[in-house]
Amino acid sequence: MAMTVKVNGMETISMMLQDLGEKAEGIASRGLFEGAGIMADEIRKEAGSIKTGPGASRESARYATPEEKQIVMDAAAGIAKFKKNGTEVDTSIGFRNAGYATLNGRTVPIPKIVNAINSGTSFMHKQPFVRKAANRAKERASEAIRASIEADVNAITNK
Repeated sequence: MAMTVKVNGMETISMMLQDLGEKAEGIASRGLFEGAGIMADEIRKEAGSIKTGPGASRESARYATPEEKQIVMDAAAGIAKFKKNGTEVDTSIGFRNAGYATLNGRTVPIPKIVNAINSGTSFMHKQPFVRKAANRAKERASEAIRASIEADVNAITNK
């Protein structure tokens, strides 16, 4: 005995899935931008916790000078241009293109100052403020990415 099944709405579902596919990269980009913003804000806040001390001493390592700390705080972490590769969207947050600052009468790349403070040197104490900020903001950034993507997908699927 033959049976016939009639299904309504398949065309609507097909169009919805096609729409999701076309907009997937934009949805991922918006989500990533939300998370990257949270991460960059946390790095800016953590830069305020950099310990400072007097200038160079030949006897022992030192902390960042107030001038170095101010340069890092003024530069503020930025969000790099997104790299899109078909199904992936990628970016980085940091000071790579922060430019230059004048320190003790010399022009110095800001990333060099940030790296010296963050990683330490033979003459400067290590203060890993970028890693601390990333660890502190990781969960909130992930949640913001998820929430943004879910909201965009729901907007498409609930038309």
